[in-house]
Amino acid sequence: MMPSRFDLTQLRRRRFLQSGSLLLSAGTTLDGSQASAEGTVPSVRFGMVTDLHHADKPPRGTRYYRESRDKFAEAAAAFQESRPDFVVELGDLIDAADSVELEQQYLTTINREFAAVCNDRHYVLGNHCVDTLTKQEFLGQVGQAHSYYSFDRGGFHFVVLDSCFRSDGQPYGRKNFEWTDPNVPPAELDWLRRDLRSNELPVVVFAHQRLDVNNNHGVKNGAEVREILESTDRVRAVFQGHSHQNDLKEINGIPYCTLVAMVEGSGTDNSGYALAELHADGSLLLQGFRKQISRRYP
Repeated sequence: MMPSRFDLTQLRRRRFLQSGSLLLSAGTTLDGSQASAEGTVPSVRFGMVTDLHHADKPPRGTRYYRESRDKFAEAAAAFQESRPDFVVELGDLIDAADSVELEQQYLTTINREFAAVCNDRHYVLGNHCVDTLTKQEFLGQVGQAHSYYSFDRGGFHFVVLDSCFRSDGQPYGRKNFEWTDPNVPPAELDWLRRDLRSNELPVVVFAHQRLDVNNNHGVKNGAEVREILESTDRVRAVFQGHSHQNDLKEINGIPYCTLVAMVEGSGTDNSGYALAELHADGSLLLQGFRKQISRRYP
């Protein structure tokens, strides 16, 4: 059962009062002062979810695959009420299946509900998205032309990255990879350099595998990607998923915000999703729901 408008309003207010907000300043440093979007009109608003791992299979450990649909229903209602300019899923929309046909069924089911939220939507490829499918199959089914690309909205420049490549440059697909071997290949790095050089707008980056850590959840050549992002002073924030945990790191002036996974834990209280507002002065307000923390950097 979807929450009512009153329920969503109360939830949003409660989460804001409990957790505060994350304000990324125009200089890409995080400000610990009180932040509020009240009385201002954002230039662009977008919704984010990550790591739904939708699948028709029983729980495994802390992952409750079948419950992701109900959890997402609440997020969808909140997004539809807020009317974001676009929505983004940060990868692992589906979980692995034993066959291509079953994997396609998983994707058809959850994407039908994701697509109903907003016409302007964006898919970041996660390793589970292409565990059984190929990238072409996944992207073709959701109607997205490319796995990495950029777009402009409301005076901001958005970049979608794809780290689902092996160290030898081969794309993930059909169980041909180890999940601990994510990389951004040379061709994509070259594209990213050109894209940022030709851009004059503030930048927000979306990724699945993390760009801010050197462990199994991190992109192996993440340092090289960060160097490219740092080559311009326009990157305001990087949003990512994959490790299923709330986290926030600032590296050389760029904040890397990891969103919590929707699949973790049973019940809607263990869900997580976010709404972000970008303002003309370059500031960004992130509001988290359920387990997603609305952060304020000290």
